[in-house]
Amino acid sequence: MKNNKLIERFLRYVKIDTQSNEENENSPSTEKQFDLARKLVEELMDLGLDDVSLDEFCNVMASLPANTDKSLPSIGLLAHMDTATDMTGKNVNPRIVENYDGSDIVLNKETGISINVSDFPEIKNYIGNDIIVTDGTTLLGADDKAGIAEIMTALEYFAENPDVKHGPVKIAFTPDEEVGRGTVNFDLEKFGADFAYTVDGGGLGELEFETFNASQAKIRINGRNVHPGSAKNKMISAQRIGFELEAMLPKEQKPEYTEGYEGYFHLLDCSGDVESFNMRYIIRDHDLEKLKARNELMKNTVSYLNSKYGENTVEFDLKIQYYNMREKIEPTFHIVETAKEVIEELGITPVIKPIRGGTDGAMLSYKGLPTPNIFTGGHNYHGKYEYIPIQSMEKSVEVIKGIILKYAEK
Repeated sequence: MKNNKLIERFLRYVKIDTQSNEENENSPSTEKQFDLARKLVEELMDLGLDDVSLDEFCNVMASLPANTDKSLPSIGLLAHMDTATDMTGKNVNPRIVENYDGSDIVLNKETGISINVSDFPEIKNYIGNDIIVTDGTTLLGADDKAGIAEIMTALEYFAENPDVKHGPVKIAFTPDEEVGRGTVNFDLEKFGADFAYTVDGGGLGELEFETFNASQAKIRINGRNVHPGSAKNKMISAQRIGFELEAMLPKEQKPEYTEGYEGYFHLLDCSGDVESFNMRYIIRDHDLEKLKARNELMKNTVSYLNSKYGENTVEFDLKIQYYNMREKIEPTFHIVETAKEVIEELGITPVIKPIRGGTDGAMLSYKGLPTPNIFTGGHNYHGKYEYIPIQSMEKSVEVIKGIILKYAEK
């Protein structure tokens, strides 16, 4: 482990609970995201950065001024502070598995939870690395606290080496990315970057400039509860209508059966009883026309169920969450090519693929700031099997530094 400061930062950040909340429309959706934001403000000021700020919406911003007379573009670097809603980020207890030997990693002896190589064979790519894992009771939070730690460590390098020439660098750490609202109150003019990179990707070498087109469906089913002993022709089970709706969607178009550019319907959560049942779907496709077709299929399914069980039995709310950022990045494709060049020069094989999800970069690209995504090094985000090799984190720092230096050379 070469960079102790990098790891110290990361381990410090993941112990701060910053989970966002899908159901809260406030910005930020949880006040506890400010706990990390305030610490980052202190650290940015300690590094001597300019224009350090924290706004009412929990956006942290700062600037590393240029130290050359060259006219160079302003490069933005972003990462998000919140962790996913899928699993708790409270009381994270990380552990470092040094010099990983390629076998299963026991996360929690008491519960028998392990990262099994048979389930996650890609972990064998990191034999000999030092891997940070969870204790099997929480997620780790590498998404995206690894990105924050990597950006901060790259900034520290430039702060400590003022003779290394570079252009202006703009920094932002955002809230609520995991609930799709990370840039709702993001001040692009204040940020002042010409283009940017989110440091929010996955495994070593990943470089991404296209995302899903995304929508979300919230469904409420209104049933009629009657004593089961006298329920014939009277009871309407909201639960069973919900199960029927799920069964009507294409079975092969679920996340666990798709990859690459293939889209899906995903039942994110559901709850309720005979009287009332709630469901939340996310709907994804890289092709916008195909996403529209998926949305239409969901609408038609709801219409059919209402015709079968009565008007307003199924209430339906559909919202677009974000669009594929590819078309907004292609006009300034040098930002992808430069990142690819740096990755290759570091001896890493670039893994250029579509993001099977979204990032703040998708929203920012549509707002006018083209923002591709580079790797943090993490795997198995959003759950207890999450892990990140330290050596991959160190490589991410080198990529960030390399991009800044490459534009200074150009």
